[in-house]
Amino acid sequence: MEQIQGLSKLLQNNPLFEGISPSEARKMLFCLNPRQVQFEKGETIFQRGSSISTLGLIAEGRVLILKEDYWGHQEILAHLGQGDLFGESYACLPQVRLEVWVKAETPAQILLLDVSKVLSVCSSACQFHNRLLKNLLWVMAKKNQMLSRKMDCISPRTTREKLLAYFSQQAQAHGNRFQIPFTRQQLADYLSVDRSAMTVELYRMKRDGLVDFQGRDFWLI
Repeated sequence: MEQIQGLSKLLQNNPLFEGISPSEARKMLFCLNPRQVQFEKGETIFQRGSSISTLGLIAEGRVLILKEDYWGHQEILAHLGQGDLFGESYACLPQVRLEVWVKAETPAQILLLDVSKVLSVCSSACQFHNRLLKNLLWVMAKKNQMLSRKMDCISPRTTREKLLAYFSQQAQAHGNRFQIPFTRQQLADYLSVDRSAMTVELYRMKRDGLVDFQGRDFWLI
């Protein structure tokens, strides 16, 4: 019971449980069969080629969603932090095998929830079950929007155009000064460009008066 109460506090501000009271969330956790699992930095949470029936909620740490080609080249699809959800699309389609890797970028504590219980009416006939289904649909729609924004960044042909598209998105969301969540290698993987070529282009853009930066801090001029 003590663990359930602790987990319910984590869910209070999570979009999956939006509009569901803490007392309702505590009841619902019994239905969702929650499991808390600790992962070390670099450890695989979900493996490509596997099938899953649980979605993950990040209680602590950061997680990367990665796609890998035949030769082992990786591309970052998403960078997630505390409170973010992952795996919901594949968990809703247990017959479909994962085409991505989910790995812990830092030591991470993950709450795994049985999504099959979300998709079917539970035995206790929770009156807030419909709200949970609506919230899950909203989460998946937001993920589609996020992937659409990524496509806007990787669609341009040149490295400079890709960087400008990404910086434009960040500036529109956070103002002309912002901090990116990526290292240089991760940014290159996210934009599907060569790291060395990207670094050269960043300094050219700095020279041309388009952008300035220090570490992960950027500002548009």
